[in-house]
Amino acid sequence: MDLVLDVADRHILTPYVYPASWPEGEPSRQLLSLFVITNLGALTLYLLFGTLSYYFIFDHELKKHPQFLENQVHREIVYALRSLPWISVPTVALFFAEVRGYSKLYDNIEDSPYGWLGVFLSMLSFLFFTDMGIYWIHRALHHKLLYKRFHKPHHLWKIATPFASHAFHPVDGFMQSLPYHVYPFLFPLHKVTYLGLYIFVNVWTISIHDGDYRVPRLLQHVINGSAHHTDHHLYFDYNYGQYFTLWDKIGGSYKSPTAFEGKGPHDYLRKLREK
Repeated sequence: MDLVLDVADRHILTPYVYPASWPEGEPSRQLLSLFVITNLGALTLYLLFGTLSYYFIFDHELKKHPQFLENQVHREIVYALRSLPWISVPTVALFFAEVRGYSKLYDNIEDSPYGWLGVFLSMLSFLFFTDMGIYWIHRALHHKLLYKRFHKPHHLWKIATPFASHAFHPVDGFMQSLPYHVYPFLFPLHKVTYLGLYIFVNVWTISIHDGDYRVPRLLQHVINGSAHHTDHHLYFDYNYGQYFTLWDKIGGSYKSPTAFEGKGPHDYLRKLREK
């Protein structure tokens, strides 16, 4: 995140926003800047990719499903916009620790333990590490002591749209993002790679709520896509994973998506039309 902060300081904040007497490296200035940048970035990713997905990928026929709520899209967006600033508060604290040099993020490929191969391997390990972390955090949030207070709001959306992707209770949203932020404190990771992965995970979160269930046949029971996550919203105790089905299979919570078996939301709508 220090790369983004540096660009913002150089081109916007130092010349146009902050007084010259306020040094760029001063902690309170960095915290304030990170809070603004994090919120603007989150809003941009959510609204931009959510809107593109909603208008160009999401099947609007799903809005005719009986479990699609009245005025749902507006409610999803409002809930997300209210939650994102609160989610950003602990997120900024972790970004601040990164900027102050406490993480294992590095600038140059030469700093990678194995050069370009190390960068590539770190991308794979990031995906598997975060998938594992999110699985167990997500499953814990379904425990009766936590579910009603923190995770139930996200399950209001039985037939979700891309805008449901970030419509979380703030505690829920931050907890499920925690593995992304913990990783660079435990393992070396290139800074640009980290930014790219940060964008990717936000887009992926939108994609598993987009109602597009198409996955190459060979990957249908490997990749945790929209079909899997739709069944999670509909049937509650299944498919907690983020990218892969590995941990659901290990944890006994894997469910073959109903959409792959001719029993999904689209099939339900088709049967309603035939009656």
